[in-house]
Amino acid sequence: MTSWFRRRDHNIFTNATSLVVCGLLAGVVVAAAAFPAAAMTGLAAKAGGQTFAGLPSELKEFSSPQITRVYASDGKTQIAVFYDEFRSDVPLKDISKNMQAAILAAEDRKFYEHNGVDLKGVARAFVSNNQGGAQQGASTLTMQYVRMSLAYSATNPQEVIDATEDSPKRKITEMKYALQISKQLSKDQILERYLNIAPFGNQTYGIFAASHVYFNKKPKDLTVAESAMLAGMVKAPSSFNPTTPAGHELITDRRNVYIIPAMLEMGAITAADAEKAKKEAVPTKVKQVGRGCAWVAKNNWGFFCDFFYRWWLDQESFGATSYDRERRLKSGGYRVVTTLDLKGQAGARREISERQSDKSQNALLLAGIEPGSGKVRLLATNRKFKLDDPDNPENKVSSDPAKAKDGIRGTAPNTTNPLLSGGGDISGYQSGSVFKIFPIIAALESGYPLSYTIKAEKQYVSGYIVGPGPATCNGHFYCPKNAGGGSAGVYTMWSAFAKSINTYFIPLQERVGADKVVAVAKRFGVQFRVPDPDAKFANDPASAKQWGAFSLGVSASTPLDMANAYATLAGDGKYCSPTPIEQISMQDGQKIDVGKPFCNQATTKDVARAALDAARCPVGDSAQLGSCNGATAPDTRGIVGHPVFGKTGTTDASKTASMIVGTTKIVVAGYMANPDWPDHRDQMEHGTINPTVQYTVKEYMKDREKQQFKKPGSTKIVFGEQRSIPNVECDSVSSATNRLEDLGFAVSRGAEVDSDCPRGTVAGTDPSGRTIKNGAVVLQISNGKPTTQTPTPGNSGGPGGPGGPGRPN
Repeated sequence: MTSWFRRRDHNIFTNATSLVVCGLLAGVVVAAAAFPAAAMTGLAAKAGGQTFAGLPSELKEFSSPQITRVYASDGKTQIAVFYDEFRSDVPLKDISKNMQAAILAAEDRKFYEHNGVDLKGVARAFVSNNQGGAQQGASTLTMQYVRMSLAYSATNPQEVIDATEDSPKRKITEMKYALQISKQLSKDQILERYLNIAPFGNQTYGIFAASHVYFNKKPKDLTVAESAMLAGMVKAPSSFNPTTPAGHELITDRRNVYIIPAMLEMGAITAADAEKAKKEAVPTKVKQVGRGCAWVAKNNWGFFCDFFYRWWLDQESFGATSYDRERRLKSGGYRVVTTLDLKGQAGARREISERQSDKSQNALLLAGIEPGSGKVRLLATNRKFKLDDPDNPENKVSSDPAKAKDGIRGTAPNTTNPLLSGGGDISGYQSGSVFKIFPIIAALESGYPLSYTIKAEKQYVSGYIVGPGPATCNGHFYCPKNAGGGSAGVYTMWSAFAKSINTYFIPLQERVGADKVVAVAKRFGVQFRVPDPDAKFANDPASAKQWGAFSLGVSASTPLDMANAYATLAGDGKYCSPTPIEQISMQDGQKIDVGKPFCNQATTKDVARAALDAARCPVGDSAQLGSCNGATAPDTRGIVGHPVFGKTGTTDASKTASMIVGTTKIVVAGYMANPDWPDHRDQMEHGTINPTVQYTVKEYMKDREKQQFKKPGSTKIVFGEQRSIPNVECDSVSSATNRLEDLGFAVSRGAEVDSDCPRGTVAGTDPSGRTIKNGAVVLQISNGKPTTQTPTPGNSGGPGGPGGPGRPN
């Protein structure tokens, strides 16, 4: 049954015969023998008298387009495929013997008997074609392979035309190449290459794609009937398309009347096999094989897939232009293992779905990144990654009145916009107080320690000149207040960050320099995608010095930006550009370095560790080096169950709410915003965004080892240069002020308190004991009402400022 498969290396052509063949085919002889005289005249003119022996015989090296497969971080779960032609080469051993027999029955029954050119077939075709009989091509399977190879290796449109036009010149060229290929490759090698390059219609190329699309199986599992149908399609894939009524009738007839009987005649199948195969129905439908991010295996993976796709198009390693890079992706046959953590992604999407409908105009946006590597582990939102059908739209008209006026629809529930990572028309969202980490970093770099004290007022009159607005005072100065209008007092970086004190961070920014704060944000990955005013402030140091509100998060950013900025702290100050790549391999299994983390030291380890210590305060963890005295999200530490750091943020009128929570393994940034209309009227609730982020981190960290954050190697960055505060109790205000100012302290008068000291004298100081050199000291004034205990000024408590280092939270 399979004896016809034997290779016949010593067949009817001996070496001597081959020489005779070449002689017969030389120049005008072959043309006169094989083609009409009129055709020969044109061939001679085109060939310029070139002899057969002078024609080229070495095919150019080429690679047929191959599918690129993209996997999750487990290396097993396929996320998406990218291709121009749905094709994936397979070795001959993995192709059914039925298919091998069927293609020879259909295209070249004497494949194992000739040296690439069937001279008898050429002669027979010549006679038939010139006597008005059925047109015969006389192309062997090897010659067909030559034709397809020349088309794939073409470097310009004319070469494609030359390789495929129906002309005598092309036929002779194919013969010359076919003879040479038959010397260089075995029959099995030629058959394997043919089956991997042949077109099968419905956008399928090669037997892997054909067997998958038409029968949803591997090539090695094709039956006689299935193989015969596929083999019958190669001659004219469009005409023999089984999914059309006419094509279905034609391919059924070709399979049953021509190919299956030929397979029987060749001895490849038995009579019983043939009868059974003829009774099998020819399919009328094919499996749709999607490509790209719109066809991800699970829809919520779409935003990560899109991030990968945009990342790829930015990599110069894959070509000089984005067009070249896209062609490489869709034809290179790469195996891409990405950084997507399936468990983390599923958890994020689940937490989002429990709290926000996909149809809501307000988006819950979560991005998770691994510290120290830049590996993006999750990107999730309450949106379907798909284009809204314009003929049957699900998306409502945009909530932005200007867009709604023009009939523009919003992004809910369907969108392919990069809501989480930015790009295109997504410039980002104001995130509020999560930006306060940047003045802390800039201050630490400039020599201000964590314990640096500032007396925060209810409203701070800055030196920044701004236009008219709710935060403008004294004509044109930027004068921010704290949320709720209170919270005046002396704060350190720990306590100010814990309670998110605006009137601490704006004077801190002034002392450090707003341009330095902006520079930190850039080093930590904020992209500044808004052309104006962000770009002007970010790229012009002189303008940046006047960016008064920067530290309060007025610049647009994305969740991915800010997740990576905070991850830089947990990575000991090492910033790594966000990457979706674990490993990229080529078709031959060779691994390439593109996509490996690109990192640089954005700040020193000690600065990063010190800033992170302050960032433990807002999320209910204990600072290792100082005292927090408060938190904006105190339940976070208990929910996550691991050492955590992070921050919450809210913009004016709560138009955006944000939260960042990080551990040593993952940092997740969550935004709640309206992507369609930044100036919307809804209030974004921390009751929604906070638990979404908290429980996403909790699930990601489940069963992972608890790891403590590292402390700075130097205590100077924490406590700075400390100075003792003299005891001025019961002194006059003027005397106490002079004594303290002579020692370099910034002295101010505070509120009245109960005290045993005479009314109007100094009851104590805030802080007391010790504080930072040149730090703020507030005089507390006695109201003359005795107290039974020693006066305890406000939040005093030693060198850490409010509460002091080492005091309980």
